[in-house]
Amino acid sequence: MSKILITGGAGFIGSSLALSLLAKGHTLAVVDNLFSGKRDYVPKEAKFYELDILSQDLSQVFSDFKPDYVFHLAAQIDVRKSVADPGFDSDVNIKGGLRVLEQCQKNQVKKIIFSSTGGAIYGEAEIIPTPETYEAKPLSPYGINKLAFEHYLRYYKEVFSQDYTVLRFANVYGPRQYKGGEAGVIAIFCQQAVLNQPLTLNGSGEQTRDFVYINDVVKALEASLSHDYSGELNIGFGKESALLEVIKALELASGKTLEIIKNPAPKGEQQRSCLDNSLAKKVLNWRPEVDLLKGIELTYNWSQDNLNKL
Repeated sequence: MSKILITGGAGFIGSSLALSLLAKGHTLAVVDNLFSGKRDYVPKEAKFYELDILSQDLSQVFSDFKPDYVFHLAAQIDVRKSVADPGFDSDVNIKGGLRVLEQCQKNQVKKIIFSSTGGAIYGEAEIIPTPETYEAKPLSPYGINKLAFEHYLRYYKEVFSQDYTVLRFANVYGPRQYKGGEAGVIAIFCQQAVLNQPLTLNGSGEQTRDFVYINDVVKALEASLSHDYSGELNIGFGKESALLEVIKALELASGKTLEIIKNPAPKGEQQRSCLDNSLAKKVLNWRPEVDLLKGIELTYNWSQDNLNKL
């Protein structure tokens, strides 16, 4: 059993990971500034530091807790906000990341596992599903800064022998995701359906994404602990799904015919995104198990049962 630190551990993915790691007997600490995370998402068994990763006090967290491994999930995750304020995105996703990475190296952390992005890094790819070898052409400051931090990880490996793994996530969804936090389109649609509100669809609905369920993502993160692979791995279901397909699946899960309000597509929005996950299957002995129909059913049911969290 290991001592594990999760940055962003009060968020959707981080808190889901925290619960799973604790169930396996690990000792856990969480760093989160609660900008988008929820305090009640932090398990009571975890040591909690309410702290921004840009804070100088981060060094005290590492010297106090002495983690063996670090999952770095804390981030500015809103692509549109990154476009509106690229400096802020850079501060959090590069400068904040470097503070974490520096402390990992200084405190002899065995490995840092970084949650990166698939679709935002590859841009409008010509190869679908897109492999890790495809040239990264990010179309947003968010994607640019995530890619830049990946290069810093590679640098720290070459110069300081700091082990790392980068997981490039597709569109993660599932229970504990809520509007106003780390909300993706499925979380927003589920909330609207539960509240009997019209679904707000931006664009034609024919744009595609690779939707991967939270439990499958947590398994990939945990699998990264026991492998010495330093590099990038795509974590997605490996299937293109249009937003109109998502709406049909949600109608099946809810038993409702859902009203749709169509808005213009945001300028520069990516039209297609799907990740080739074959390398992760090989390296991590991992494969996604929850398909879109089942995942949306589980997510909708959680949304019904947790209206106070939406």
